[in-house]
Amino acid sequence: MIGSNFVIMILEGIRDTLYMTLGSTIVGYILGLPLGIVLYVTSNKGLHPIPFIYRIGDFICNIVRSIPFLILLILLIPFTRLIVGKSYGSTATIVPLVICAAPYIARVVESSLNEVDAGVIEAARAMGASNFQIITKVLLVEAKTSLFRGMTITTGLLLGYSAMSGTVGGGGLGDIAVRYGYYRWETGTMIITVLLLIIIFQIIQNLGTYISGKIDHRKR
Repeated sequence: MIGSNFVIMILEGIRDTLYMTLGSTIVGYILGLPLGIVLYVTSNKGLHPIPFIYRIGDFICNIVRSIPFLILLILLIPFTRLIVGKSYGSTATIVPLVICAAPYIARVVESSLNEVDAGVIEAARAMGASNFQIITKVLLVEAKTSLFRGMTITTGLLLGYSAMSGTVGGGGLGDIAVRYGYYRWETGTMIITVLLLIIIFQIIQNLGTYISGKIDHRKR
C-alpha cells in the first residue's frame, strides 16, 4: 500500500525534476541563444563573417557536446561546488545541465537561422536595415517556429539528463529511481518513476508541438 510519505516523496521528485529541467532550459537559452546568433553571424554565409570568431565558438560547442553528460557531470563537480556551494541536489545539477545545454542550444539556433530564406534577408538589406535590425526583426521573427521546436526538443533532452543525474545524487525522479528502484530493488518505485518521466516528457512534447503550430505564420 502506498503511504503518505511515498506520495510526498514522489511529488517532491516531480517538483525537483521540473525545477532542474525548466531552470536549465531557461538559463541554457540565456547563454546559448546569443552564442548561436554569433555562430550564424560570423559564419562564412553570415551577416558579418569572422572566421576566427566562428572557429572558436565552433570548437567550444563541439568539445562540450562530445563529452557524455554523465562524465561531464562528474568533471564539473569542483566547479559546481564553487558556484552553488555543494555538488549534489537539484540546484547543483542545474550547473552541468546548463553547460551541457548551451552549446546544443547554440547549434539549434544556428541551424534555425540558416533556414531563413536568403531573399528575406536581402530585402531587409535593400530597405537599409542594419545587421542588428535584421537579427532582431527578421531572422528571429522568421525562425521563431523552428526555434520553439528546438526549445521543445532541448527541454525533453534535459529532462532525460536530469533523471540521469540521479546516479550521483542529483535529486528529482531520477534520484528516487536510483536510490529505491536500483539500490533497494523496489521494482514498483522504479516503474512509477519511469512512468512519471514518460508522462512529463509527453506533456512537454505535445505542448511544444501545439504552441509551435499556433505560432507558425506559414499556416495562416
